[in-house]
Amino acid sequence: MMYKTQIITSLSLCAASLVAYLGCSEKANSSAQDGLFPISIQLDWVAEPEHGGLYTAKALGYFEDEGLDVTLVQGGTGSYSLNKVGANIAQVGQADSTSVVMATANGAPLINIAAVFQQDPSAMMLQASNPITEWKELDGKTIMARPEWPFLPYVQKQYNITLEVIPQNFQLQRLIQDPSFIQQGFYIAEPFYVEQQGVDLKYLYVWDAGFDAYTSLFTNKRFAREHPEELKALLRALKKGYIEYVEGDPTPAHEIMLKINPKVTPEYLAWSRNQIINEKLHRGNPSAGFFADYLEITAERFQKQIDQLVELEVIEADTITAKDVMTAEFLPVE
Repeated sequence: MMYKTQIITSLSLCAASLVAYLGCSEKANSSAQDGLFPISIQLDWVAEPEHGGLYTAKALGYFEDEGLDVTLVQGGTGSYSLNKVGANIAQVGQADSTSVVMATANGAPLINIAAVFQQDPSAMMLQASNPITEWKELDGKTIMARPEWPFLPYVQKQYNITLEVIPQNFQLQRLIQDPSFIQQGFYIAEPFYVEQQGVDLKYLYVWDAGFDAYTSLFTNKRFAREHPEELKALLRALKKGYIEYVEGDPTPAHEIMLKINPKVTPEYLAWSRNQIINEKLHRGNPSAGFFADYLEITAERFQKQIDQLVELEVIEADTITAKDVMTAEFLPVE
């Protein structure tokens, strides 16, 4: 999906917002009887361990304890989380932070409010026998990746290399069969299925190349203005959920995932969670130069993302600053 397909016109956005606002108002009225405030969260993918904190908070009643009726909407190809949150069809969404920054630069009324992962778990997957060990060695190579991924122009400029890109089709058979093939993947997802076929992998990690993206939660700016206390309550509950999922018992979340996502197995869920824990994705790996609190986001890192995108001419200079794309005001204060 090309990035521009995620940007809807101002007129359409206003119309969609009005329809969604009225629809959400009806839901709010129906939920008012039990005293819970409704919030819909559009996930970026189907229910998997990257959403473990959310499903833990749902399963253990943390959201309800904060007075919230939270609906978790599974994503997938074509989930359009940016559009849905921009139109207030969903009040919160999950995406990589660079997508939210680019959408905001193009006029979408979005703002990042928390980090699911401190580092984007995207990576290039290679068979272990492949002689390539560094990003700079990809010069002239053919890779499979999302053509709209802003990391691609970044890494080519960063290392003065040229890549031939085959559009990502999310199929793994060629990677399994061809020792020279290189494919974009989620470090916490696709490798499980490749390794199940007896193929050992190694990785080129996005974070090692200096591309400083979060996996983030974002909301509609109007919703943020009108419902700050509800967003604070949401993130309080979510932080408890993430701590329990990562440091405690993942069973409540995994039971929900197994029920609503028929493609996952207990073995996959355990493996993926371990990948998250091993790389400290919720807190930030100290090898990357920082170690953050759960959900923490900073203006400094968002400004770095903006500067990188401006340098790549993905967004125009002086269009936005960090304060336009993020706020830490809703994060839990200990």
